[in-house]
Amino acid sequence: MMIKAYGDTLNDGAVQLSFTLPVAAGPKADEAARIYMGKLGFEECEVVHSNPLSQDFTFFVAYGKSSASLDFSKVVVKEVETTMDFNEVNRFIKENLKRKIVVVGACTGSDAHTVGIDAIMNMKGYDHHYGLERYPEIEAHNLGAQVANEDLIAYADKVQADAILVSQIVTQKEVHIHNMTNFIELMEAEDLRNKMVICAGGPRITNKMALEIGFDAGFGRGSYPEHVASFLAEKILEKERGDRNE
Repeated sequence: MMIKAYGDTLNDGAVQLSFTLPVAAGPKADEAARIYMGKLGFEECEVVHSNPLSQDFTFFVAYGKSSASLDFSKVVVKEVETTMDFNEVNRFIKENLKRKIVVVGACTGSDAHTVGIDAIMNMKGYDHHYGLERYPEIEAHNLGAQVANEDLIAYADKVQADAILVSQIVTQKEVHIHNMTNFIELMEAEDLRNKMVICAGGPRITNKMALEIGFDAGFGRGSYPEHVASFLAEKILEKERGDRNE
């Protein structure tokens, strides 16, 4: 199934693009943006909005059309499969693990945003989806933001956590990649990597990215607490069964 971007007509290839150029705002800047769109490979380019960000920088919104297409049937994405709701997760933990599971989470590094970790862990949750603190079969520890990777790992080890959740919101200059990689390296150095289930989350986190870095799963846009809880419950059980068989 071949597909292209859709604007007004199916497969017209219309794309909306936003970008900034290091030039002063004005007619010449708009024309430069239109030409730049053409150099990117777009046709029928049109700048529909421009706004100065400062004296020497201008932000643009532009439209163009592309002839590029792709075969959707060949797109492969490994996503985290979740099947349980709030009540089912608690029942699963109680019946299979027969104990509460301990989960520690934080937004690590210099990132000061708690919105992501709070949406997953706080009792009130987000958008009518209860956070992990409300799950009777989960002992949840939310350490907040700007937590050093070393401190998160030390705390998780102290409370004998089954799982660690790492939230990353700020992504400028790939700072989240560097921080997540450092976290994995520290876990391995402390010989804790295989003792806990570790997950990452954030608006630009994908499961594929998290797996490549060394996490057990990644949760991005559209993730809710029950998605994380379902995965943790099943993964922790799988890990315990594997440990018993070794």
